[in-house]
Amino acid sequence: MQICRAAVFGLLSSALSQAQALAAPPPTSAGLLAERATTTTLSDVTIFSPPSNAGWVDPRVLYARAVALNASGSNGTLLATWENYSPEPPLVHFPIYRSTDKGKSWTPVGEVQDTQNGWGMRYQPTLFELPQAVGDFPAGTVLAAGNSIPTDLSKTKIDVYASTDGGATWTFVSSVASGGEARPSNGLTPVWEPMLMVFNNQLVCYYSDQRDTKYGQKLVHQTTTDLRTWSDIVDDVRDDANYAARPGMPAVAPSPTAATSTPTSSAAPTAATSTTGSPRTPWTASCPAQSFSLQSTKGTRPTSSPYVVVWNNDTIVLSAGSGSQLFVNRQLGDPAAWVEYATPQPGAYSRGLALLGPADPDALLLVGAGGLPPSTTNRVSVSVIDLRATLAMSGGAAKDDNNSNTSNNNGGGSQAVPLSFQGQGQGQAASNGAAVSSGAVRRRSRPLWRRHH
Repeated sequence: MQICRAAVFGLLSSALSQAQALAAPPPTSAGLLAERATTTTLSDVTIFSPPSNAGWVDPRVLYARAVALNASGSNGTLLATWENYSPEPPLVHFPIYRSTDKGKSWTPVGEVQDTQNGWGMRYQPTLFELPQAVGDFPAGTVLAAGNSIPTDLSKTKIDVYASTDGGATWTFVSSVASGGEARPSNGLTPVWEPMLMVFNNQLVCYYSDQRDTKYGQKLVHQTTTDLRTWSDIVDDVRDDANYAARPGMPAVAPSPTAATSTPTSSAAPTAATSTTGSPRTPWTASCPAQSFSLQSTKGTRPTSSPYVVVWNNDTIVLSAGSGSQLFVNRQLGDPAAWVEYATPQPGAYSRGLALLGPADPDALLLVGAGGLPPSTTNRVSVSVIDLRATLAMSGGAAKDDNNSNTSNNNGGGSQAVPLSFQGQGQGQAASNGAAVSSGAVRRRSRPLWRRHH
């Protein structure tokens, strides 16, 4: 997994390009310690488990996401969703579950149904609460973006839906991008894995794009000021020297605001991370991204499907698909300062993170829905840990901060140095020699293979 630094936001991707990168320094003898423990307030609580012998397709559920509602005055109400592999017909959808007791109990409150294409909402949901008004949509509006795909996987379409009643009902808002067959093979033209953030009074949608014939895959974004129309595409991550490179999935978070410049001693530019843009976007050609390989002080190199949040304006917290632990950095992404912590939440493919916000400023929720097939036991579950107590227990007590909880991905217009985490895709090798498999999905009731990219 690589880390890239650029100008304003963090961008994560799940597959490593084959460009050269500066490897992280070897762990110090002091860092070669056992995995540190977290202070847990909630441990692996089941939100949903599909019924047995009811025709659910392997892997049953996958790719869980959660969001804490704060801008709407909901005082920490949580919403969760995931990929639902229920029998068809009816068309698949994204279920919406709600918790009002910080994750202890959950109830179904709504469904994000495909009302536009007749295909279903099938893959890669994301949830986002507007921290400010965007167009006619007030602060507190909840957005759900995801990939609408027909049963035969022949097309992909990133659609956005909005809820103004806390997730109970959803209305189609707009389509960001449309692509071809939903298989992650170079030469095909799908779009994948949207993630949302507000920046400079705009909503930004990051996603993975295979439609450009110059690249097997690249990471891009588009912006909107009204949630109805979207800007031209802006490239964020691409490899101009290697068509076969697949940077994977994007995920974003505001970076620690204590940083004012890019440390030149901890990262080096790579050809794979090309930032281009215009004044309307947070990316500029004058501030190129830099990258290095992430390695914890214990010596672990996390890989695949990363997710990141920033807490307390100085603490970066990363989850990866290669294990159940968390990786924490309190030194603005210094490559020698990644400490790993054991968690009660099982490892999962593309596990999500959500800070609970003002309702519980030190709480971090982890949500997962199991692994790639074959799997007949996948379920959706959550754990909650106390970050401040965890860091204090390990001798790294967090400083007091008037804004102690940085939202998961709201951005809020803050200016900071970003981080980009890149895992490694199947069949590729990192410049440091580490090998990773991103896995494959076999849909037993369908003729096509699906492998996450």
